[in-house]
Order: sequence, then C-alpha cells, then structure tokens
Amino acid sequence: MILSNTFGLDLCTLSLCKSKHTRCCTTWFLTLRKQHVLQNIVPTQQCILQTRDMAWRGCCMKWAKINSLNAQFLSPKSSRLTIRPQQRCGFKKAQRQSETKRGLQEETDAGQKHAVPPLPGEPVPPMPLPPRKPHRLFRPLVFTVGFTGCSFGTAAILQYESVKSRVKMAMEEAKEKKQDKLGEGHNTTYWHNWWNQLSHFQKQVILVMSVVDDWWSGLSEGQKTVTGIIALNTLVLCCWRIPSMQRSLVKYFTSNPASKTRCLPMVLSSFSHYSIIHMLTNMYVLWTFSTSIVSLLGREQFLALYLSGGVISTFVSYVFKTATGRLGPSLGASGAIMTVLAAVCTKIPEAKLGIVLLPMVSFTAGNALKALVALDIAGLLLGWRFFDHAAHLGGALFGVWYIAYGNEMIWRNREPLVRFWHELRNKPNGRPRPGGGGGQV
Repeated sequence: MILSNTFGLDLCTLSLCKSKHTRCCTTWFLTLRKQHVLQNIVPTQQCILQTRDMAWRGCCMKWAKINSLNAQFLSPKSSRLTIRPQQRCGFKKAQRQSETKRGLQEETDAGQKHAVPPLPGEPVPPMPLPPRKPHRLFRPLVFTVGFTGCSFGTAAILQYESVKSRVKMAMEEAKEKKQDKLGEGHNTTYWHNWWNQLSHFQKQVILVMSVVDDWWSGLSEGQKTVTGIIALNTLVLCCWRIPSMQRSLVKYFTSNPASKTRCLPMVLSSFSHYSIIHMLTNMYVLWTFSTSIVSLLGREQFLALYLSGGVISTFVSYVFKTATGRLGPSLGASGAIMTVLAAVCTKIPEAKLGIVLLPMVSFTAGNALKALVALDIAGLLLGWRFFDHAAHLGGALFGVWYIAYGNEMIWRNREPLVRFWHELRNKPNGRPRPGGGGGQV
C-alpha cells in the first residue's frame, strides 16, 4: 500500500513489511493521516520527513527491545546477562556499599577471604578478638601513679594530725580526772537524781547504747577501721538492688578498659559487690587480717595501702584485658584484700592460718600466699574467667613489694612532707609591723 495520494509524496511501501512492528507503525501513520485530512491541513515536505523518521525510529527501538528480552529468556543461565538500572550520576549505590563492606571484611579477616566453612566433624574457628587500643591505658596509668602518691601523702598528714589530737586529749583527760576527784560526791548525787527523772523508754535506749558502746570498745583498732569499709560495701550492695540506680552503678562502680569512664571506677569498684556471697567472703577475710595489718602499719598507712592496692590491681587487670582482647567489666574488693593479705603473709610468714570449715587443717602464711599466687597464674594461663585473676595477682604482687621495698622507699621518707605541713599550719597569719620588729598580730 502506497501513501502518496494525499501527501503528494512517494514515501515507502509499508505493506512489504509484514511484521508486527511495521503494522504498529502503519496504524500510527494512518491515524495521523486521517487527522490531517479531517483538519484540512496540508503538511509540508519537512513535516512528512520528520514523521517518517520518528515512525521508523520507534519501530527499530521496540524491535531491539523485544529481541533482547527473547534472547535473555532463551539463553542458558550461565551466559545470562543481568541488566541493573543505574541512578542518575552513573553510580550503583548498593553495589558500592557492598564493595566497601567487603573491603572492610577482608582487612578484618587478614587474608581469610576465601575461608571454607568447616565440616561437621571439624572444630569451629574462634571468633575474632576486638581491636586492641594500648593508648587507652595512658590515662589510667597516670591516675594510678597520682592516686597512689596522694594516698600515702594524705595518710602521712592524717597520722600527724591524729598524733597531735591524741596528745591534746590525753592532757584534757588528766585535767578532768583531777576535777572529778575534787567533786566526786556531788557528781554521784547529781547523776542519781538525773537517772530517776528519766522515763522507762529513755532508760531502755540508754542501756542499748551502753551495750553498743561496750561492744565498740572491745574491738581492736584494726576492726574499728574496717567497720567503715564494710558499711560502705554493704550500702553499695543494697544500691545494686534498686533498678533505677543500676545504670549509674555499671558506669562508675564497675571497671572496664573499654568504657569511656575508666579512672574513677578504679577506686569505686573496690567498694562494689553484686553477689552477697562474694561480699561476705571478702569482708570476712578483711575482718580477719585487719588487726594484724593495722598493728603492723598503723591505721592511716593501712588505708593508703588498701586504696592503692585496689587501684593498682585494677590497672593490672586493664593491661591484661587490653593485651588479650578479653574486655569486660569487673567489680569487687578482691584486689585490695589480696594486697592486705600478701602484706601480712610477707611480714609474718611463720604465722599459722586455718580454714573456717576445716579447723583441723592449718598451714603457714607463707605457704598460703604461694598457693594463691600459683592459682592466679594458672587462671591466667588457662583462661579462667570466673575470677579476675589478673587483679588478684596484681594486688598480691603490690603487697609483697610494699613490705619488701615500698615501706622504706615511701613511708620512711615522709618526713619532708610532714615538716612542710607543720610549717604551713603553724604559719603566723599576721604581717610584720612597718616600723620594724617581728611581732605578730
């Protein structure tokens, strides 16, 4: 069929093309022709050429598309080409992300990209350890050194103040005894009348307070000192039972080298216990050795040793966890108590010790310390995780070192600090008069 009567042009013979694509083009062209005829529009030569080009272009594009789809479905699966639509700028966002993740995985696995999954009979390979960051130990190291120095310096000043207050109290007690001898008869009558004026409830309260005072007076100086430590540990144990406080307790009362807060928990974790059995065991050992350690070192030096032992043992735990990659929180006073126990066993190695449930078994303090150190070393080598063996070992080694060398290096050389404090405290507040003379105001 020739379309040249109306337009006056011999365009092409579309009837020769018997495919479905040319039929579509013919139908479209005839529709266009009818529209022009109805509107009495006579197209020009250029319009006819543009219309013919558009018709053949659409016909060729549709033919190419259908042939590509037929080739895709008829070809075998191995040779099939997957066509992925791309975004505007020519980037494949999903593919780039997968490539990035694949690159990170290759760096993490360190050459294990083509690892084959293990067979059912083969052991499963261990999970990769978290990255080690030794630079995170710098601040805990500075805090450990500074806290230990401040602890012993404060203990020396407190001992000076304690001795000074005891001297004053002794002088005041001597004066009161002289006055009591002069007015002994009058005081007896006064207190007898005062007692008769009290109610029954007031008398019962006074009797209970007298019993508590008698019990407190019967304790040794070491037991009185650790009573405050036991009370503080009990308070923190009760706080762990309050759900609203557990978030803050995990942050400040558990030591973890992977945490953002690493310095303050080194001190506070020594007063934190979550298990009642754990706290009772630690406090019993502390109560047992308190009398010996305070009689050897004194109350102030014992407190400095206890606090420093807790911080140093926590730092040793930090180092071990960072080196092995086994990061995790720890809490408890075991490191500080191991410092006290090791100090007593080093100072008195011949002392006899026993077990509460086995009173017939006894051993020396030196052998007990050796057994505990060997147990902690075995726990580190075998990877036991029930206890923080690194903290136990660090506290024990610090206790041994302090009795052997630290006492002479630190405590024996406290005299310059005490003298400076004495001069600073007794320094006159007034200024010398302008006319001369060194008088004080």
